[in-house]
Amino acid sequence: MIGSSGGAGLMERYDKAALNAAFVPEIRQNEGSLTSTLRTLLFFTALMITLPVGLYFSSKAYIFEGTLGMSNRDSYFYAAIVAVVTVHVVLAMFVYVAWSEGSRQWREGKQD
Repeated sequence: MIGSSGGAGLMERYDKAALNAAFVPEIRQNEGSLTSTLRTLLFFTALMITLPVGLYFSSKAYIFEGTLGMSNRDSYFYAAIVAVVTVHVVLAMFVYVAWSEGSRQWREGKQD
C-alpha cells in the first residue's frame, strides 16, 4: 500500500511537471505577442498625439505664414488640413502594421 501511494504521488508530480513544461512556451509566446502589440499601440498613440499637433503649428508658422505669406485666418485653415491628413496617414499606417502583424502571427500559428 505504501509503495502504490508513493508511486501515485510520483505520477501526480510527473503529470504536473509535464503540464507545466507544456504550457510555459505557449505562455511566453503569448507574453511576447502581447508585449509587441502593446509597443505597437503605444508607438502609434504617441504618433497620433504629437505628429498632427506638431505639424499643425509648424506648417502654420513656417510654411503658410512664413514662406507663402498667407494671412493668419487662411493659415489656420490650411494647417488644419495638414493635421487632418496626418491623422489619416497615421491611422492607415497603424492598420497596415496591425494587419501584417496579425497575419504573420496567424501564419506562424498555422505552421505549429
